[in-house]
Amino acid sequence: MRPARREREHGSGHGAVPEPVRQGGVAGQRQPSVLFLSYDLHANTRGAPGRDAVRRLLARWSELIAGRARGTTVTVGIGPTLPPRLGIGAPDALRELPAFPGERPEPGAGGGEIGVQICGPGPRACEALAGMLAGAGAGVLRPRWRQAGFLASGRPGARAGFLAPPEAGGTPRDLFGFKNGTANPGPQECEHWVWLPGPGPYADGTFLVVRRIRLRVEEFGRLPVARQEQIIGRRKQEGEPLAGGSEHDAGDLDARAPDGGYLLPADAHLRLADPRLDGGARMLRRGYSYENNAADRGTLFLAYMRDPLLFVRARQRMASGDALNAYTQPYGSALFYVLPGSRPDRPLGSTVL
Repeated sequence: MRPARREREHGSGHGAVPEPVRQGGVAGQRQPSVLFLSYDLHANTRGAPGRDAVRRLLARWSELIAGRARGTTVTVGIGPTLPPRLGIGAPDALRELPAFPGERPEPGAGGGEIGVQICGPGPRACEALAGMLAGAGAGVLRPRWRQAGFLASGRPGARAGFLAPPEAGGTPRDLFGFKNGTANPGPQECEHWVWLPGPGPYADGTFLVVRRIRLRVEEFGRLPVARQEQIIGRRKQEGEPLAGGSEHDAGDLDARAPDGGYLLPADAHLRLADPRLDGGARMLRRGYSYENNAADRGTLFLAYMRDPLLFVRARQRMASGDALNAYTQPYGSALFYVLPGSRPDRPLGSTVL
């Protein structure tokens, strides 16, 4: 089944060119706040009746999303266990993420059959929209986990500054004080590395990897700044690579110090995450900081990509050699296929369910 796609005429002799119909909340500037909700279906929601129930739910959600408050976005995806449960097709790459060495996932902290990312100008806007969606899902969905997050900026090392939103167009910082999301692909690169191509029922969708990662903020903060920079691979103040350049430059993997050693250490996070190790393949990272309590602060890692094996390869490289591992604790992971966007004649999920 091919997806219905909006067509745009370019004049006589050129024919109709399909225009993508995609969900919001993927490309574009990040909103100050996020709320991620993971749901499972109720036990009796399965097979053809379950498929009809989920189809009705997504149609109702499409209406609610269309009438949402200005400045908010909703992004809906399905997890690997939902298609076999309902007897529907799915992209081949929609599979459970593997276990990664050294990680200890916590029960109930990851996974899910339906994932919802809500972004907005503040927590209240996100919660209000979440409440409307949850009400529509009563009797079909049961909550699995949730995580709120925020964009942070401010002077590196100044704790109070992390509660302020970043300046317009500026790169947010994580709770370690480093800029987070510097090396993201641009709009044209996203066409190649993020969005699934057509034709077909999965065109205009993408894959979303979600990770909940506790950060050992106090322990990392006690390190000398020079050591912090070696671990990350970028300067803390402006975000430029250790080998020189500006914030948005890729690090020079071969640059040498006068003593012959690499300027970018072999175990630096930037080196092991470099797209050149994956043939130039890119992912779009839209992470947020979170603070659940004093003992649970960290990063809500959200990354969109055309092929989730890209994340798997990168994480497997980092598992054994990333110096940052000593200061991070991933405890929940999930993978979702983000559905193509909706329009009045095509609700969410109608090309798949």
